[in-house]
Amino acid sequence: MKQQDSLAARYRPRTFAEVAGQDMIRAVLSRATAEDCPAPAYLFSGTRGVGKTTIARIFASALNCARAPVPEPCNECPQCLRVIQGAHVDVAEIDGASNNSVEDARALRETTGYAPMEGRYRIFIIDEAHMLSRHAFNALLKTLEEPPPRVVFIFATTEAHKFPITIVSRCQHFVFRHLSEDALHTRLAVVLGKEGLAFEEDAVRLIARRAAGSVRDSMSLLDQVLALGGSSLTAAVTRDVLGMAGQEVFDWLFDAMLRQDCAAAAEICRQVLADGLDTGFFLRELAGRLRSLFLLREGGETVLPSLRLSADEAAFLRDTCRRFSAAHLHAAWQTALDARRGIVYSPDPGASLELLLLNLVMLPRLLPLNRLESDACAPDTAVDSAASPRGRQLSQAGALSEGTTAALLAKDSGDTARAEEFSRREEFAPCIELLGARLERCTELIRISE
Repeated sequence: MKQQDSLAARYRPRTFAEVAGQDMIRAVLSRATAEDCPAPAYLFSGTRGVGKTTIARIFASALNCARAPVPEPCNECPQCLRVIQGAHVDVAEIDGASNNSVEDARALRETTGYAPMEGRYRIFIIDEAHMLSRHAFNALLKTLEEPPPRVVFIFATTEAHKFPITIVSRCQHFVFRHLSEDALHTRLAVVLGKEGLAFEEDAVRLIARRAAGSVRDSMSLLDQVLALGGSSLTAAVTRDVLGMAGQEVFDWLFDAMLRQDCAAAAEICRQVLADGLDTGFFLRELAGRLRSLFLLREGGETVLPSLRLSADEAAFLRDTCRRFSAAHLHAAWQTALDARRGIVYSPDPGASLELLLLNLVMLPRLLPLNRLESDACAPDTAVDSAASPRGRQLSQAGALSEGTTAALLAKDSGDTARAEEFSRREEFAPCIELLGARLERCTELIRISE
C-alpha cells in the first residue's frame, strides 16, 4: 500500500511566489537569480517551519534552471525536476548535526574545487548549521572568503547566535520571521480548498493560532485534526484533537474570578489536567483573553478589529469585560504572563497551574484593587514590606511591586507625605525598567559578538 504524503510535503512551495510571507527575502533572492549574480554564501536564520530550507531549494532550482537566468524556476526542465527530487548532482543538502566535524568540513572544502557537472552552479545547503563545531567553521573560513567560481553556500539555522561572527560576516544574513495568524489562516484555507474539504472558519483560526507562526506546524496540526475529523473540519473536533480549552472553560474561570470562588478554581485546574489539555497553550490563551478583556474594557469597540476574534468570542468578551475593573484585569493579565514560563518548566506543573488559578480568583482579597486605580505600579523602595501583617499579605500576592506595597503601607499608617514620595518615585519606574532591559540587551549583543 502506497504511503500518502503529508500535507506539508504535498503543498510545499516550488516557486518564490508560492511561499507564504518572507516578502523581502523572496524579492532579493528572485532578483539575484534573474540577474545571475548570487552571493557566495547565505545565512538563513529563524524559527522552525518558516521556509528556510524551502526557499533554499527554490533558489537552487532557479540558479540551475535550464532557462536561467530567470526570476522563478520553471519546475519543468530536467534540472529543476532533479532538484525537486533531491537527485541533482550539483545540489547537495547536508545535515549539519551529523556532519559537524572538521574532517567533514575539509571534505566539503575539497569538493568545492570541482566545476559543476550538470548545472550552472554547485550549491551546498547545510541545514542545522549551528551544530558544526568551531573547528569545522574555521576550516570553512578561507573557502567562504575566496570561494571558487560557480559555488554557493546556504547555511540554514534556528540558532544564529551560535555562529562565529567571522562566518556571519562572510554571508548575506536573512532573518526569517514568524508568519502572522492571518497569513497562516489564508494558507490553510487555500490548502483545504484544494483538498475539497469543508471547514469552519473558527477551526482554521484555532489551528493558525496554535501553530504560533510556523507554516510546517500549521500543516502538521491540520493533518492531525483531519485524521480524526474526516471530510470536514470543525472547531469542536479541532479543540478535542489538539487539547485546547473550549469557551466554556474560560467562561467558568472568569465567573469564578468574579465570585472569588477558590473551590471552582481548583475544580477548573483538575478538569484541565484530566482532559489532557496542552498546559502551555492553555496559559497562552488565558493571557490572550485577559489582554483582550483589558483592551476592550479600556478601548471599547474600536479595538475589536485588531483583536481578531470570532463572533462568539467577541460577544463573550464584550459582556465579560464590563464585569471587571480595569485594575483587576491588568493585575490578572500581568500575573498570568509572569507565571507562564514557570508553570511550563515546573517539575509539578499541575500544582503550579492550580496556584496561578487560585491567585487569579483571590486577587481582590490579596490586592487592594480600589487603591491600585489611583496608584502607579513600579519597583524599588526602602521600606521593609514584610515587617507587618499587611506587608506580608501584599507580598504573598506576587503581583505588586515592593514600591507599591510600601506606598500602601505608608497610607495605612497615616504617613501621607511618605506615601506621596513613594508614588512620585514609581512614576519613573517604567522608564528605569525600559533602560535596564535595553542595557541587558546591549550586554548580550556584546557577549555574542565576542
